[in-house]
Amino acid sequence: MKAETEREEGDRLAGAPHPRTTPALLGHDAAQAEILHAWNSGRFPHAFLIGGPEGIGKATLAYKIARFVLSGPPLAVKSLDVAPDHPAVHQVAALSHPDFLLLRRIAPDEDKKMPTEIPVGEIRKLVKFFGSTAAGGGYRVCIVDALDDLNKSGANALLKILEEPPARSLFLLISHSPGRLLATIRSRCRKLLLRPLSPEEVKHALKNIAQQTGDMPLDRIAEAAEASGGSVRHALSLLVGEGLGLEVRGMTEKLLASLPNPDGESLHRLGDSLRDRDGFYVFTETVEDWLAAAATAPGTPPARLARFAETWENVRRAGIETDAFGLDRKPFVFKVFAMLSEATQPS
Repeated sequence: MKAETEREEGDRLAGAPHPRTTPALLGHDAAQAEILHAWNSGRFPHAFLIGGPEGIGKATLAYKIARFVLSGPPLAVKSLDVAPDHPAVHQVAALSHPDFLLLRRIAPDEDKKMPTEIPVGEIRKLVKFFGSTAAGGGYRVCIVDALDDLNKSGANALLKILEEPPARSLFLLISHSPGRLLATIRSRCRKLLLRPLSPEEVKHALKNIAQQTGDMPLDRIAEAAEASGGSVRHALSLLVGEGLGLEVRGMTEKLLASLPNPDGESLHRLGDSLRDRDGFYVFTETVEDWLAAAATAPGTPPARLARFAETWENVRRAGIETDAFGLDRKPFVFKVFAMLSEATQPS
């Protein structure tokens, strides 16, 4: 059986460095300054809700906060950075720190399918974890990545602990769409809403990753950064397969521009091009980005906005299920565009 750190995880691109092992955080200086101020003032909250689009550094920030808190810093520190040889850095990366808990979607074993939600068994770990005393006498830290993957019972279990948090406990809750979370959960957290990165910041991150992996078409980095929407994750998916993701994005955008009547042959070609998971992710991300932009466009009528929001959620859920159960991707493409055609029909 593979170790926990080697098993497939949700929302992680194969071959890309994991946020657990990424010490540098590009952008989000204001969020880091806010966290430092809270710590140095002695009024540190028990929960941060870290929200924003996928792939912009939410998990990287969460792990940076976790390493910082678990390293036991004094007051009046000037940075969230922790020395790379500090035990907390290695223990968090290895998921072996006794006062650290991570809840996320993860394949039970290498021959098992990725679950579509954070399993109930993972949620049960919360009670045991927060029912014991911190091994180091300091904080106990829990990251939930992502809160969007909790089902109703899981969200309620988390809420019970947030309502009466144990002393010196810290929840770092990651969400790609915090506005859709339970209001009762949002109200019990300090909110850190992160903005998409600039193209230059994405380009810088891609170059750093290229140095680590050595497997990236360097001549297409600038193109991917411009098309990324401020998401490093999205940019990486565009660059896989010598830039196949960029081709998938282009085909998808042309079909989106033809709504509500997309061309059937073009849909077939798009479905055939989704040969691997990375191309599949590019397709779903491109559609979700388009829906988000359409829903927030100035002057969008409330009824149409609600229709786009519902379609966004349906596309996301259908994508998770298609990926988790290894379903054929071409029918998924047709299903998505059927939903989009319905959503874009004149009222």
